[in-house]
Amino acid sequence: MKSDANILSPLQILPGVGNKRAEVLKANGILTILDLLTTFPRRYLDRNFTKDIILKQGELVTLLGSISDHYIVHGKKSRLIVGFRTQNNERINLVFFRGVHFFQKVFKNDRRLIISGKLEYYRGYQIVHPEYEFLSDEGEEDTASIHAGRIIPLYPSNESLKEEGFDSRGFRKLIFSALEEIPIVENLPKPLLKERNLIPRDLAFRHIHFPESLEEMELARKRFVYEEFYFFQLLQNYKKSKRESIKRELWPIPKSKSADSLLSRLPFELTEDQINAVKQILSLSQKDVPLAALLQGDVGSGKTITALLIALHYIDNQIQVAFMAPTEILARQHYESIYKFLGNMPFLGIELLLGGENKKIRSDKLQRIKTGESALVIGTHSLLQEDILFSDLGLVIIDEQHKFGVDQRETIRSKGKNPDILAMTATPIPRTLCLSLYGDLDLVNIKTKPKGRKPIDTRWYKEDRRAGVYNSIRKYIKEGRQCYIVYPLVEESEKVDLESCTKAHEYLSKEIFPDCKVGLLHGKMKGSDKDMVMNSFKQNELQILVTTTVVEVGVDVPNATILVVEHADRFGISQLHQLRGRVGRSDLESYCILMTEEFVSDDARERLDALTQTNDGYALSEKDLEIRGPGELLGVKQSGLPEFKIADLVHDRSLLELARADAMKYSKGDELEKSEISARFNEGKFLFAN
Repeated sequence: MKSDANILSPLQILPGVGNKRAEVLKANGILTILDLLTTFPRRYLDRNFTKDIILKQGELVTLLGSISDHYIVHGKKSRLIVGFRTQNNERINLVFFRGVHFFQKVFKNDRRLIISGKLEYYRGYQIVHPEYEFLSDEGEEDTASIHAGRIIPLYPSNESLKEEGFDSRGFRKLIFSALEEIPIVENLPKPLLKERNLIPRDLAFRHIHFPESLEEMELARKRFVYEEFYFFQLLQNYKKSKRESIKRELWPIPKSKSADSLLSRLPFELTEDQINAVKQILSLSQKDVPLAALLQGDVGSGKTITALLIALHYIDNQIQVAFMAPTEILARQHYESIYKFLGNMPFLGIELLLGGENKKIRSDKLQRIKTGESALVIGTHSLLQEDILFSDLGLVIIDEQHKFGVDQRETIRSKGKNPDILAMTATPIPRTLCLSLYGDLDLVNIKTKPKGRKPIDTRWYKEDRRAGVYNSIRKYIKEGRQCYIVYPLVEESEKVDLESCTKAHEYLSKEIFPDCKVGLLHGKMKGSDKDMVMNSFKQNELQILVTTTVVEVGVDVPNATILVVEHADRFGISQLHQLRGRVGRSDLESYCILMTEEFVSDDARERLDALTQTNDGYALSEKDLEIRGPGELLGVKQSGLPEFKIADLVHDRSLLELARADAMKYSKGDELEKSEISARFNEGKFLFAN
């Protein structure tokens, strides 16, 4: 008999979940019945098909079989080898370097199990630290129908969960219990279910966790994908209406003398897209609700001057503007570019605020910002600190806005008088993704490059062409040009990557280019040292700059016309395109050379080929989305991507479009909607906190 509990009740109401087990589940983000039921299987094993799998090196496999033997290999690194036989009698060695004694007790000969992992080849097929789940044999008591079906769902788990019995079998048991005990209330409007041909919620939960067939599972998945998209689109609509419910306090002037003066003195003409972007954003700024716009521009399209022209309409009306960038190098570059643009104009009060400044200098700057003497304040995350108070902040410009979290964007907003927000990105985001992620923002695009810019000649070379690449660099340096040589730097192997970049600098400066000045730049250097290196490079005192991806965004040295990317197969398309944008910033012919080893993966080949074929960032972003997904496209964990549990922004795009339209049509604005949004999304908790 079902209890009076509901889907948002804590897990402790279920039999067998005491405080200790609840704590472990909580540490893994599972606090309520809803969290448990939306812990969806990460994959399914169809017993009928496991015999047909052909073993292939490098592939992720899920296989059914049994243990034939196990033994410990002693040496520098002791390891346990477990012999696994597939249903086709093929042997795979399961290799365990950690927990050797624990696994030795667990893996008994002849036990049947499912294994998952990446198939490698070393004296035969092997999988290192596979995921596994033991199956009950016939005759054992634990052969309930939920474990013995044709389709076996496999759940994400880890050691702490497994210690409390939450492997795939444990999850199935608990989920089965929840579905028997807890009433499942429908959360989508009935006419919507009918219109979109979606199965009811309670049936969908049963079919996604205990499917009788793959067809049942697919229908259940469609229902939950749509549900996630629908409530996310409702969140976007609520955010927009909440923002628009608070009226504008500060008004930029429609006609700015400073902007007109700057335009008359620019040494170049604005592109049609830049002119339209300024008009479109200024038009939005004349409404009585604050604007929130996303200015997208491909690398080198001139977003900074566009943002500055808009900012001057605020500054001329005594309204402060904050300009926030993700790195000190970029913040300083914006400061220098803006100073250069405004050079001959009366002092407007431009302030650069960075971390680690002298106390007295910082204190003076804070005082000028507080009194309103500083009209345009440029900085990094340092602008978020509590002691920074503005007098009349009316416009916040956030460059590379996806590198700031939701809470950080909210913090800078809260320092103003319901300010306008102009978010900028040089990572073109495909339209569909834009509409879903930033549906509460007005989208403005700059697609054309400034006049006279030539396409960057991009080539992919392997090691056998290296000597020729170095000869070309020497030739262009003799002609007065400069060159970047970029090395990858990723979190997981940061220490090793930094070492290889530093060693490469030493080798290149001593052995390959002894007649040139070769500089080194990376993110671990002190701010003052980074500034000194960048300034030397800008002044052409350094001809070659060996660097990490710290130069990925915004660095502007027009005389640098060659970019060499080492280990280019380790980068995504969007990141390579960003790096490529460091050259081609003048009317000079520019080159981007992508260097790799002889053998690269099929995915890497696809990425590198795409780069050599086009300079169009929008086309490349579609390709990157297709290959690697939205998280990689936007590049960071903090990107504000929604916490979808089952929906895939690439493969489920058609459902995303439907959910956008339906959220406008079917929204009731009731408590059920708000509780669903709060339970699903962190932004929802924030939005409906009161």
